Amino acid sequence: MNVYDQAHQLATAIKESEEFKTYQSAKEQIRSNEEMKNMINDFQKRSMELQLKQLQGEQPDPEELANAQRLVGVITMDPVAANYLQSEMRFSLMMKDVYEILQEASDMGEL
Repeated sequence: MNVYDQAHQLATAIKESEEFKTYQSAKEQIRSNEEMKNMINDFQKRSMELQLKQLQGEQPDPEELANAQRLVGVITMDPVAANYLQSEMRFSLMMKDVYEILQEASDMGEL
């Protein structure tokens, strides 16, 4: 069994998955709407910054949290944007599961 051939088969399976296809379709719809694309990019940037603060043991500023929540509210009111965020989450969850399987198989977890 050639590991590289199997990796290519996995890549093909991922590209053929419903999660990937739905995510790509939703991404294309967002790309065609510059305003929505910018709002989602801003939301993702803010989310990453908040997560980083939490990982560093800092408490997020209540105003930052409120702004992020308002932005989510605005974004999810648009059905195309809500579909994008949901499809992105489903695809990310699938990829997380695949990474966990690979990590388990490679015994690269905790010592």
